[in-house]
Amino acid sequence: MSNTSSNRTNVPEAKSAMNRFKMEVANELGVPLTDGYNGNLTSAQNGSVGGYMVKKMIEAQERQMAQQQ
Repeated sequence: MSNTSSNRTNVPEAKSAMNRFKMEVANELGVPLTDGYNGNLTSAQNGSVGGYMVKKMIEAQERQMAQQQ
């Protein structure tokens, strides 16, 4: 098994945009996410942010693909 992590931003320039997006989603969901330590949050709170980010990215991609047809 490899020790490399897949939790990397493939495009380094996108890192700040993803962080802004994460904070935006957390705000929408009412999750008190901060830029620093977030160990006080539950797994459910953190998971809801990540899950909702994925949902919004899929919806945006579907809209883009529908416009191309």
